[in-house]
Amino acid sequence: MTDEQYMRMALDLAQMAYDEGEVPVGAVVVKDGTVVGRGYNKVEGSKDPTAHAEIIAIREAAQSLGAWRLSDCVLYVTKEPCPMCAGALIMCRLGRLVFGAKDEKLGYAITLNETVRDPRLNHEVEVKSGILADEAAGLLQEFFKARR
Repeated sequence: MTDEQYMRMALDLAQMAYDEGEVPVGAVVVKDGTVVGRGYNKVEGSKDPTAHAEIIAIREAAQSLGAWRLSDCVLYVTKEPCPMCAGALIMCRLGRLVFGAKDEKLGYAITLNETVRDPRLNHEVEVKSGILADEAAGLLQEFFKARR
């Protein structure tokens, strides 16, 4: 499958978040062509500020693989990771990050900071951005417009 096809899976998860009144972000973790983790934002429903799509998908992947190191994995996420999620990508030694929309207020992969590619840290993540960015950004814009 292609980056776009995996991102479509993440967008489907983002739509599930949207439908539940959550900020519409979805994520999938892939290893060797197999989806090993899925997640979408569940902050409001769980009353857990760490229940971001990336964190949920990483946790599921680690459980599925029986290992916390995800160096052979790719995370597809509809929006650029925040500082917390960027830190989690470093901690799990993620191999590659592919995201859709940039986050101008909290983006810590390439926009405000390049945490996941900082050579001072013990791990650097390969990053590809802009995959289905318009669709991901559109879903976010629609969500926030409806709430204003």
